[in-house]
Amino acid sequence: MKRKMKEIPLMKKTAFGILLLVLAAAWIASAGTNGPSPKPHPDSSGWQDVFNQDFSNAIVPDSVWTFKDGILTASEDRCIWTRKTYADFILDLEFRNSPGTNSGVIVYCSDVDDWIPNSVEIQIADDFADQWAQAPKTWQCGAVFGHLAPAKSAVRKPGEWNRFTVECSNGKIRVTLNAETVTEMDMALWKSAKTNPDGSEIPSWLSRPVAALKRDGHIGFQGKHAGAPIEFRNLKIKEL
Repeated sequence: MKRKMKEIPLMKKTAFGILLLVLAAAWIASAGTNGPSPKPHPDSSGWQDVFNQDFSNAIVPDSVWTFKDGILTASEDRCIWTRKTYADFILDLEFRNSPGTNSGVIVYCSDVDDWIPNSVEIQIADDFADQWAQAPKTWQCGAVFGHLAPAKSAVRKPGEWNRFTVECSNGKIRVTLNAETVTEMDMALWKSAKTNPDGSEIPSWLSRPVAALKRDGHIGFQGKHAGAPIEFRNLKIKEL
């Protein structure tokens, strides 16, 4: 003879269902990749150009930077800067490396004549070249140079265009490279000029703590460093 199963009270059924939903959500979250989660690039087509074609809104060394067919490049290792200073903004652009490229996007620069200790550099590098593949992770593409390594290397091979979005807001910096959010920094946590929060050493030429830097400044782009060219295009900016 079949036994009748005991009825589970409605309240217990509801609690059990909620528990299953919580466990399912936790499992889905744990199945994701480590590090910052992917974030799509913005539609920046209607945003303001960072530089005018005639460089009328730029601080630029003579006969170094050129625009040709919409591509910005330099013949020497000298930076180009926005005349305007920016605080909270999203910068969106594309870049193309050559073999061995070592360049960067510079934000929060308070002194364009002595920019290295007085700004934050978002590194651009050819991670496929031995010198950068074997360098400290904080020197690789997408890093906050010398301070915070990217969660992963997402740069494409030399000759291919890369999409780069840098968002700066309230002292927080987020870097998205080829649809992967690779770096997220809270500047306030970098209180030392000697060591990073994880204990790693900061290069000696970065002599000011990131936490002490201004939260607004010029935006710059590094030129042809160590003989390896860099190309930029579709440089767009939106103030927040």
